[in-house]
Amino acid sequence: MTLWNETRSVPVSKEQVWLAYKKVRSNQGSAGVDQISMEEYDAERSKHLYKLWNRMASGSYFPPPVKEVEIPKKDGKVRKLGIPTISDRVAQMVIKEYLEPRFEQIFSPHSYGYRPGKNAHQALSAVRANVRMLDWAIDLDIKGFFDNIDHEKLMLALKKHVNEKWCLMYIKRWLQTPVQTITGELVAKHGKGTPQGGVISPLLANLFLHYAMDKWLEQTHSAVRYVRYADDAILHCKSKEQADYVLRNLNKRMRQCGLELHPEKTKLVYCRDYRRQGEYSNVKFDFLGYSFQPRTAKSKRDGALYLGYDCAISISSKKRIAEKMRELDIDHLTHKSIVGVAQFLEPYIRGWINYYGKFRLWEMNTVFQLLRRRLVMWARKRYKRYKTSINRAYSWLERVKEQYPTLFYQWRVGFS
Repeated sequence: MTLWNETRSVPVSKEQVWLAYKKVRSNQGSAGVDQISMEEYDAERSKHLYKLWNRMASGSYFPPPVKEVEIPKKDGKVRKLGIPTISDRVAQMVIKEYLEPRFEQIFSPHSYGYRPGKNAHQALSAVRANVRMLDWAIDLDIKGFFDNIDHEKLMLALKKHVNEKWCLMYIKRWLQTPVQTITGELVAKHGKGTPQGGVISPLLANLFLHYAMDKWLEQTHSAVRYVRYADDAILHCKSKEQADYVLRNLNKRMRQCGLELHPEKTKLVYCRDYRRQGEYSNVKFDFLGYSFQPRTAKSKRDGALYLGYDCAISISSKKRIAEKMRELDIDHLTHKSIVGVAQFLEPYIRGWINYYGKFRLWEMNTVFQLLRRRLVMWARKRYKRYKTSINRAYSWLERVKEQYPTLFYQWRVGFS
């Protein structure tokens, strides 16, 4: 009876559930363990949302297992994501929306990942500014971060800012939710880990790293500049001695928090340019799909060339785009005209350029040379007259570009 009285007072309104559902719906995403897709959920959304609200408001909501999905990583391994059911994503969104504003009050301005009003391009701009001023960078990689978040330490951090017992109760339930593997086996959590793919996971991860790293750095190494995007971070130091010292201390700090820096992937980088002529084995690091390294630049004052240190689309990002083109099977698209092909490819090309073309756009040229070849191969399969001559197919594409210079998105920004 006491439990009923406590849980009756959970202040989750129907409006909160409805607004959370609209956000989840706009993000789309696949079905969870119940195999209910967004289309099926929408068909009976009143029933699903009422049931969810009723259970959340009474404190009797228990999340179903999380569905494991494997996503290939650039190093050939796989990243395991945990996909909650749609109802569970809505429930998580309710709590996320409720708590996020208060966490935003304490989070560092140097943290950019999964935060309102902040994005990857802002993080990259901050790193660009830092590498021009400071000679050394620490490229940080936390080994299996999401799998190793310590529940007890996370709950301590939450209790500093969350007094509502119902919020803490639901978060604890999500942390303890088992994962249903690809083989159908249920794997229980043992006091650590939060699934990548959960709606509330990025917020919890940011809170954990706020105390594990951000606040610690600001208090103990205030001269170090840093940029963090979720569990990816770059630390900027004036000298190698300072970088070595910070890295040693950071290793200890991570161990105290139940985490570990990846020994192979965490590295010191010398930001070599025309002013910094020293020798060091590492002069390059990747961050958020871009490579930072010595690059030829042109002086705005007199147009003279010099060696700068800047970012552009990374080789691994170019490979991922090439793989996507292969997956789209552009050569065999069944559209009757090149106009249909352009319309089909538009959202992909626009996305690539908008993200990877933010800095040093022209470095994407090799990507669009590959796309050009794919379009020529499409023409050779589509039109008999180009089957025997690749040169004639290239000439045809040039004529299309002359007649319709805005047909393809890459043509509009100056690529051939």
